[in-house]
Amino acid sequence: MNAAAEAYRGVIPPDRWHEPYMPSRELDREIAAGVEFWGYEADGALVGVMGHQPVRDVDLIRHAYVLPGSQRHGVGGALLEHLRRMSSRRLLVGTWAAADWAIGFYRRHGFELVSPERKNVLLRNYWTISDRQIETSVVLAYPPLDQA
Repeated sequence: MNAAAEAYRGVIPPDRWHEPYMPSRELDREIAAGVEFWGYEADGALVGVMGHQPVRDVDLIRHAYVLPGSQRHGVGGALLEHLRRMSSRRLLVGTWAAADWAIGFYRRHGFELVSPERKNVLLRNYWTISDRQIETSVVLAYPPLDQA
C-alpha cells in the first residue's frame, strides 16, 4: 500500500500526507472496522489490494492500491470488478479531489462523481474522516446516484 501511495506525495494537500501513508496500526484499525481486503497476485507476488466495507445500506470501496510497476495492466480493474460482483448494493468510493488518475479510473469503470453538496453528506454519513479530508475529497457512486 505504501509503495503505491507514493503517487499521492506532492499531489494531495501536504497536511494530509504522512509517512508511512498507512502505518500497520491504521491497517489493523481498518480491518477491525470491517474493511475486508482482496488482493491480486502476479507471479506469486501481491501487486494490488482493494478493500470492501459494508456500511449500512451501501458498500464502500476502500484503500485501492496497485504497485507502480503493475499499474495500467488491469489489476485495479480486476479487483474492482470482483468487488462489484460481490455486491448487490450501491458502491461508493471516496478519493482525493487532486487525484485525477484515481477519479479517471473509477469513471472509466462506470462510477460517477456526486455533487459537492451530496459528497459532504455522504462522507459524513458513511466514513469516519476529518473535516479537512472531507474538504479535499470527492465521492463517486456506482450505479450513479440518479439511477436505482
